[in-house]
Parts: sequence; structure tokens; C-alpha cells
Amino acid sequence: MYGPTDPRDVELACLLLDHSVKAKKGEVVMIHGVGLDTLGLCSILVRETAKRGAIPFLKLDEPSVTRDLVLNGSEAVFKGLGEFELAAMKATKCYIGIRGAANIFESSGLPKQNMKLYNEHYVKPVMLEQRVKHTRWCVLRYPNSSMAQLAQQSRETFAEFYYRVCCVDYAAMEKACRPLKKLMDKTKDVHLKGPGTDLKFSIKGIKSIPCAGSHNIPDGECFTAPVRNSINGHVTFNTPTVYEGTAFDNIHLRYENGKVVEARGASDAQTKKLNEILDQDEGARYVGEFAIGFNPEIKFAMRDILFDEKIGGSFHMALGQCYEETENNNRSVIHWDMVCIQRKEVGGGEIIFDGKVIRKDGIFVHPDLKGLNPDALSKKKSVRRAKKSVRRAK
Repeated sequence: MYGPTDPRDVELACLLLDHSVKAKKGEVVMIHGVGLDTLGLCSILVRETAKRGAIPFLKLDEPSVTRDLVLNGSEAVFKGLGEFELAAMKATKCYIGIRGAANIFESSGLPKQNMKLYNEHYVKPVMLEQRVKHTRWCVLRYPNSSMAQLAQQSRETFAEFYYRVCCVDYAAMEKACRPLKKLMDKTKDVHLKGPGTDLKFSIKGIKSIPCAGSHNIPDGECFTAPVRNSINGHVTFNTPTVYEGTAFDNIHLRYENGKVVEARGASDAQTKKLNEILDQDEGARYVGEFAIGFNPEIKFAMRDILFDEKIGGSFHMALGQCYEETENNNRSVIHWDMVCIQRKEVGGGEIIFDGKVIRKDGIFVHPDLKGLNPDALSKKKSVRRAKKSVRRAK
């Protein structure tokens, strides 16, 4: 059988069903595996979903096949696919997406027009509009060889890291995040400073959403959105990223009144591709999300956004589509998260709310937020594990 399982996958599956999407009896749970390596976890999720009286619906995609679809499809094909998939997503109450492609660059080099049509007729209506807005959803990666290579680790070493960061104490994290949400909700002006970064914008009147295992595994962020036309200045995202099958490094963006007016990558080729992506529609050059990351166990970037955007001591911004919960009226076929680490060892930086520094060099200095620092969250996890060990011994 494809997709070897790990004994810890049962714990992960239960976390996804009970904590993340809160699957209930009689509800349809779409289990979407991308890549054959995900089949083992998908099988466990099907079993555990059925045990709970919910209805498992397995959807398995292979990226090399999807590449053939995008390469050879027409607008009529993408429209038909979108309509079919949209009907299935409308029948879905809970969505669990597991990404485990053997090659994350499988979509590299696809025709620009075909990708635009695929995004317009499938990705945007099915995933960004219906799935994100109308299901209880959670997405995660699976620790296959491809991910281990990106992290430059053996698969065994990476698996230890993976299960450690994915199965953190989300209950403690959720409690520690409440003061940050409260502060963000009443903040008007944000100022980001650091090497290659001096950016100002407003988040006035836009809600913030704390994330502690509900929509992503691993998790650890609090996100909002900037007022669409308020961003001015420049920012350098110092972590590597991959989008539409192309690798990017050290993306530098300059904003005027909310719009990206200059975009550069680490090379001329990257800069050309970057601007092609941002020219897909008007909203692609505006920001749909701003977030602060604080997972204490994630300390390095590995070109995987579900991990990288949660790095402790980081912030990230997403070009393109905003989330309904943090509406800023930006619409786009893309949603591209870019991450900046502000820890001291990579140059440091500051996050300033209404003129007051709340985090410096990746460490929260605001007295109400110190519970989100790595030492505090790791300590809480250690205490809870110790208590569990005592209960088992008894």
C-alpha cells in the first residue's frame, strides 16, 4: 500500500477531527490527500471519521496528473471541473487537506494563461470562496521524503520535528493568544522595522483571528488584514518561498497607498516571474492578510508555508485574496503568504503598535504578551506532559 503510516498518525488524526474541524455525527468530512504519500494518513482519517458517525469522503489528487490537466485543459474544461468540485464542496461540512507531493515543483513552467484560467475557475470559487468561507477546514503537510529534503534532514529526524511541532499544546497556546487578539483589535497603526523593512499601515476596524490548531496543523499565529489602501514603505521577506512551482528568495516589495509598485526577487528570472504572478489581476498587488507567528518549536524556514508562516518570532503578509473573517475588500485569484523572521540572529526587527514596541528581535516585550514567547509556551507544554506522565504512572 502507498503512504506508510507512522504510529503518531492516529494521534494526529484524532487532533484533526476533534480539535481542528470538530466533526459531528452525520456530517460529510472531505479528506483531500495530495500525493500518494498521504494515503496512509487518509486511511486512518477515513476510519476515525466513520467511528465518530461522520461521513468520510476521500478525494486523492496526484500533482503530476494535475499538471497534465492544467497543461492540456481549456477554459471549458476548467469551468466544468470547477462546477463539479463546487457542488461537492457545498455538500461538505468539514474539510481536511493533506499535502504530500513527491515534488513541490511539479507545477513549474506551466503556461501562464492556463494557470490563470485554472485559478479563476477552480481554485478561487472552490477553495478560496466555498471551502475557506463555508466549511470547518484544516490543512496540513505530511512528512514525506520531499519535505525532509527541503528541511535538509533525514526523514527520521524530520519526522521527529514534524510531530513535535504539529502536536503542541494548542489549548495553552489558545489561552496565551487572547491578549494579542485583544491588543490587535484595538490597534490602529502598525509599523514594521528591520533590515530592508520600513513599512507602515492601518488595521483599524478589522478583526483579528487567533489560530491555535483550528485551520492549520501546525499552528501558531494571529492574523488580520491591513486597510487596503493604507500600506506605504518597503519590506523584505527573508525566508525562501515557492509559488506556482517557482522558488523565490529575499522578495522585496515597495508599496504606495496599498499597492505593490516595485517587486524584486533574488535574480532577474525571479523578478520577472514574481511580476507575472502579481499581474494576474488588480488585487494581486494588494495585501489580504497580515499575521504574527509564534509557534515555539518552528525556528527555521523550509519553503513550506504552512510551517514557515508559524515560525516563532516572524510575521507574514499575503498578497491577494483576503479572508472573510478579516474583510478588507481585496479580491484576487491568488493568496500568497510571504514570511519575515525578526529574531536577533537574522538581523532582528520590531513590531510597533500605535507607537509602542510590542515585539523586538522576535521576543514579545509587551507585558500582556510574554506568555507567547518560546520559553513560556515550551514551559507550559513541558508541565502538561509531566502531568500526563504522572497520571499514566498512577
